[in-house]
This record gives sequence, structure tokens and C-alpha cells, in this order.
Amino acid sequence: MSHSARLSDYRAALTTPAMRGPVAASLLARLPIAMIGLSLLLYVQRERNSFAIAGLVSAAALVGVAVGSIVQGRLMDRFGPTRPLLCAVSLFAVFVAVAVTAVEAGVALPALVPLAFAVGATEPMVGSASRALWAHVVPAGPTRLAGYAYEAISMEVFFILGPGLAGLLVAAPWGGTGVVIGAVSMVVGAVWFALNPTVRGVRPEPARRSLLGALASPGMRTVALAALGFGVTIGFIEVAVPAAATRAGHVGAGGLLLSLWSVSSVLFGVLYSMRPFPRAMHLRLPVLLGGFGLLSLLLAVPTGLIGLGVALLVVGTLITPQATTHSTAIEQVAPAGTATEAFGWVVTAVTVGLAIGQSASGQLVETHGTGVAFVAAGVAGVAIAGLVWLFRGTVAAGVPGLPERDEVELAASR
Repeated sequence: MSHSARLSDYRAALTTPAMRGPVAASLLARLPIAMIGLSLLLYVQRERNSFAIAGLVSAAALVGVAVGSIVQGRLMDRFGPTRPLLCAVSLFAVFVAVAVTAVEAGVALPALVPLAFAVGATEPMVGSASRALWAHVVPAGPTRLAGYAYEAISMEVFFILGPGLAGLLVAAPWGGTGVVIGAVSMVVGAVWFALNPTVRGVRPEPARRSLLGALASPGMRTVALAALGFGVTIGFIEVAVPAAATRAGHVGAGGLLLSLWSVSSVLFGVLYSMRPFPRAMHLRLPVLLGGFGLLSLLLAVPTGLIGLGVALLVVGTLITPQATTHSTAIEQVAPAGTATEAFGWVVTAVTVGLAIGQSASGQLVETHGTGVAFVAAGVAGVAIAGLVWLFRGTVAAGVPGLPERDEVELAASR
């Protein structure tokens, strides 16, 4: 199964009348998806003057996202997206306000960590709902695959642009500016998306539920492992780059540097989706992650910010191809009726990886410098890619006992 999409397929997907409103709303809701956690990190670092403390707070928010995405995904698969999203966004607004007040009041770390977790857990998972919506609106085939690719590409743009915006906004007169702007964007976009007629018309797909949900499929567990390695690698880099800029005397440059790799990421990602390699999904997952880890080692070589920027452009070429692969692989490995939860597991795996990477990178930056953190990013990516390679057969096997209806849909997408 090649899972390739042409430019005409992207055009057909994005001009589908029923998807225009949800696409626009989801853009606003998902823009801050990787901005909230890093904005908290930079906000706390500015107030407490410690990357170690800030890294723990940011990691707590990301772990919250990891937990919340699974819970929300499972609820949306069972009840439809509108009610779970509206409940989540209401709680999210409250917890953001409380967290910002706590930082301003100078409360201790033990109080900040659970608040950050609550902020992350209640972030409305519009990305999961938006990705699953394509299966309800667009028939199986190249157009739907283009929709999935668009979701992955746009999500990855936000995972890259979000930290860049957070890095820029930390230079604002008030350190919490990035947190508040990101939260407002997410709240408005999520409510708009949830109340769209297309979204409100989604009816849950009948399915046999298991305790493990989407993870009942061994192939889904392997995809989640690949996404975890992807997040770990990026997490190391997202802390080390702003730290390198700060130590070079250019605090605001960290955000600009992180935004650089979004350029090569998107451009190469669109080209890659038209001619993906390796063609087989079970080989593509470990090869892309391993290549990403190896390229990340280049970040330890430059001694100046210009060289670091050039290296980020090179590393960025394998970001969007991985995100697209994770999203597309769900069609092959997720049990029927678990599409939203399955994508939630991908988001969870990435965010847990980000939490691990950011927390560890903060400690390494404080004790050994940014170069060691960049090397750790590459080593982690390669090591987890090796594990994905060992389990590649589970992806090739797909879903055991896949119903005939789903086999027909998968065949139509080849």
C-alpha cells in the first residue's frame, strides 16, 4: 500500500463543501497545540530563572495532553465530537486562568505541576476529531488519503510554528502573553468547530469496545512507539535551541530558529506525500525515525546561531513525512470504530515523547550544555527507531480479524 496523494487530491479534499467550515475552525483551534506547553515553560523560566523547574512544569502539561487526548478520543468515538469538545474547552479555560494566576502569585513547584497537568488534560482535542471527520464525509480513496495527509501536514506545521510563536511572545512585556494568546485561539477555534453542522451531524460508528481500545491492535502499538520516538527527539531540540539562543545573548532568536525548520518540513512533506519512500508502511516508520535521529546529530556541530539555523533546515525535512506516515498508518492498523481514539494515541505518544525530551533536555542544558542535549536527541531517535524496526511485522499484518467492510475500504485507498 503506497498511501500517496497528488496535488489534485489535496484540492478535491479541501474544496469538499462539508469540510470547509471544520477545516477553518480546526486551523484556529490547532495552531496553539504545541504552543501552550512551551509557552508555560518559557513563562515559568522567565519568572523563576530556571530551565529545570520550567521543564518540569511544561512536561506536566504535555503529560496532561497525553492523558486527555485518549479520554477525549474514546468519548468522541462513543458520543460524537460536539459534547466532549464543549465540556473540555470549558474546563480548559478555567484551568488556564488558575494556572496563570498561580504563576503570577509565585506559588511553589508542587502546586504548579498539577495545575499544568490539568491545563494539558483539558486541551480540546480538535485535531483528533478533525482527522476522524474525513472518514464520515469523504469516501475511501485518494481524496480521503489527501485529507489525512493535510491533517498531518497542518498538525506538524502547528507543532513547529507553535514553539516559534511561543519563543517570540516570551519577549513581550508580560511573560504570560503566549499562554493567554494560545488559550484564546484554542477556545474560540474549538467552540467554532464543535458547533459546526457537519461536526454536529457525526454519529458514532457501532463497534465492539475493548478495554485497550485502539491499542488492542499490535500494529497500532507500533505506530504509537514510532510517534513516541518522534516526540522525544523533538522535545530535546525544542528546549536546547532556545537555550542556545539565550546563552548567545539573543533570547528572541530561539523562536525564530525553531520556526526555520517548519519551512523545509512543509515543503519536503508535500513532495514526500506524492512519492513516499519506503513504499511499504511497516518499513517507512522505522526508516524515517532513524533518519530523523541521525540528522538531529548535525545540530551539535555548529558553534554559532547561523550554523544552527542551517542545520535546523536540514533536520526539518523529515518532520512532516513522519507526521503524515503516523496519520496514514491508522487506516491500516486501527480497529473499526476507534479512529478518533487511534489518532489520540498518536497525539499522546508524541506529547509524552515531548514531555520526556523537554524534561531531560532541560536537565542536560543546565548541567552539560546544549551540545550534549542535541546529541541525546539523535541517540534517542535512532534507539527507538531500532525498536520500531523489531516490531515492523505488526504493522504489515494490519488489524487481526479486520471486518470485510474495512478490507474493501483499505483496498479502495491503494
